[in-house]
Amino acid sequence: MRELVITKNEAGQRFDKYLLKYLNKAGAGFIYKMLRKKNIVLNDKKANGNEILSVEDNVKLYLSEDTIISFREDKKSGFANKSVNGLDKRLDIIYEDDNVLLINKPCGILSQKAQKDDISINDIAVAYLLKNNPGKENTTFIPSICNRLDRNTTGIIVVGKSLIGLQTMSKLFKDRTIHKYYLALVDGVIKENSLISGFLTKDSKTNKVSISKIEKKESDYIETYYEPIKYFDNMTLLKVCLITGKTHQIRAHLSSIGHPILGDYKYGNNKLNETIKKKCKVKSQLLHSYILEFPELDGELSNLSNKTFKAPIPKYWPISMED
Repeated sequence: MRELVITKNEAGQRFDKYLLKYLNKAGAGFIYKMLRKKNIVLNDKKANGNEILSVEDNVKLYLSEDTIISFREDKKSGFANKSVNGLDKRLDIIYEDDNVLLINKPCGILSQKAQKDDISINDIAVAYLLKNNPGKENTTFIPSICNRLDRNTTGIIVVGKSLIGLQTMSKLFKDRTIHKYYLALVDGVIKENSLISGFLTKDSKTNKVSISKIEKKESDYIETYYEPIKYFDNMTLLKVCLITGKTHQIRAHLSSIGHPILGDYKYGNNKLNETIKKKCKVKSQLLHSYILEFPELDGELSNLSNKTFKAPIPKYWPISMED
């Protein structure tokens, strides 16, 4: 027999959904059969599966350990193994509380894995959280990142540590009520603030987008706001705000107006990029998710209300915010 206690990260869902997550290799037929036979009970009573779970509800599985093991794939074990390899030590943590974790993502790592053997910032963050929060092996909740950055874009990534943290942060990003600002070092001199617009079309085969001034089939309307912070040597450091948020929007949009991001080999000036690479050892686009501004929040995340967080730019950038 195995006994489980429902945590706040699992409360609020149907009992059968929880069981299908916990015994994730068992089919629904097996789950409902065990409920009918009272081999699985909720708070020592027979259940049919449609009950809504509450914190500290008691679940008992009157099954052999061999049966439980055969029907349960521990999806957290892979993250734990990665933690043993020291990947969690790579994290540059900006802020952490019980519900969220803010990370300064380095260049060259995916936000989420594209293939099975990829190592992503999500993997490393979950490994870190599992290593530093022991005793979570019986929960079905797995933390996850709430926003994404391109492989070679650096800066702030938000991780939902708890269910409420994950749900709240995901909604804030989806509703665009949380404000994100990027830094981009671009080719050419820009002296005035500007709001630019256009239409973005994505080519899935090449994983590249194009920008046009007129609407095309399957194109999306985009807006990008920027303001120059400083300029020197025919380069400008921009503070950029995405009014809309589409794949490669900042990179492609700035390139379309003649100011590509330095180090961007997909949308930039490759001859200039090679010069910058030799001079400053820059190997990828100089685009950084710099500032995250939270709106007014209540409830369990009220401690983040109206707070602002910054991610320091990488040391290899040929510029400093203190210059």
